[in-house]
Amino acid sequence: MTCVEISAPGGPEVLRSAERPDPLPAPGEVVIRVAAAGVNRPDILQRTGSYPVPPGASDIPGLEVAGTITALGPGVSAWRVGDPVCALVAGGGYATMCVAPAGQCLPIPSGLDMVAAAAIPETFFTVWSNVFDRARLRAGETFLVHGGASGIGTTAIQLAVARGARVLATAGSDEKCRACEALGAEHALNYRTRDFTDAVQELTGGRGVNVVLDIVGGEYIGRSLSVMAMDGRLVSIGFMGGEAAARIDMRRVLARRLTITGSLLRPRTVLEKTQIAAALRMQVWPLIEQQRVRPLVYRTFPLARADEAHRLMESTEHVGKLVLTI
Repeated sequence: MTCVEISAPGGPEVLRSAERPDPLPAPGEVVIRVAAAGVNRPDILQRTGSYPVPPGASDIPGLEVAGTITALGPGVSAWRVGDPVCALVAGGGYATMCVAPAGQCLPIPSGLDMVAAAAIPETFFTVWSNVFDRARLRAGETFLVHGGASGIGTTAIQLAVARGARVLATAGSDEKCRACEALGAEHALNYRTRDFTDAVQELTGGRGVNVVLDIVGGEYIGRSLSVMAMDGRLVSIGFMGGEAAARIDMRRVLARRLTITGSLLRPRTVLEKTQIAAALRMQVWPLIEQQRVRPLVYRTFPLARADEAHRLMESTEHVGKLVLTI
C-alpha cells in the first residue's frame, strides 16, 4: 500500500510518501480500501512529537477514513466485503489501506459521498461523547462552543441546535462568526474584538450558560467558568491556548455547583468507542440523513500533498474539516 508517514518530529515537510505491506486484519477487525481520510489537529500534534502513538496503534497518522471493506478478520459478522463504511481508527488513516475495529465502523449515511463521510468520525465521536454523554447537554439549555469554526466546533453547533439547545460560539474573525451563525449558532462572538465573557453575560441576562465545550484551554478555562450557570458543566478537550494550568475561582465552582471534566478519544478502549459508534448510529445518523446535520468540508488534498493540508490547518484559516483523497 501507499501511505504518508512521519519521517521525524517536525514541520509539515517531515511528511513523506512511502510503500508498506498491505495490512492484515486481526480478530474483530476489517481492512478498508481508503477513498478519503480526515485531517485533524491530533495529526499535527503527532507530527510534532507532542502526541505519542498509543501502544499497538499504527505510527501512520490519520484517525478517520471512509472507503470499502476488502477483508474481514476472524469473528467479524456485522460487515461484508464490499460494504462502504466510515471508521474511527487509532492511526493509519493516511494510506490506501487501513485496518479498523469492526465496532468502530459505521455505514455511509445516505446522501453523502466518501469525502464527506471521511469528515465525520473523529469530530462526531468526540462531540457526542463529550457534549452529550459527559456534559449531558439537554434541549432548552444554553451551550457555549469555543473554536466554533473548527471541525469540532462546526459539528458541535449543528448537533446541539438539532437536539434543541441554544448555541453561542466564539471564533477568530467576523467571517468565521458568520459561518457559525449560518450553521445555527444564535450568536457568534469574535474573540479578537470583543470580550466573550461580557457578551455571554449580556446574551444570557446574567444567568450564564449550562455547558461549555473548550478546545482552547489555558486562561480560557477560568474565563469560561465565570460565565457558567448554576450546575453548569465545562468539558475540556484541547489546549490550543497552552497547557499551563488556568487560574480557577474555586469559590465560584463551589457556589454554583460547577462540574469540570474532559477526555481524550484516542486512548479509549475499542469497547468504549464501539459504544459511542452505536449511539451515533441511533441518535445522529438520522439527523445526517434528514440533512439537519452535515460534515462541513472546507478543502480536499491528494494524499501525497498531506503536508499542504497540515500547513492550512496550522494557519487556522479554514472553517470545518480538511480531507485527503485517494
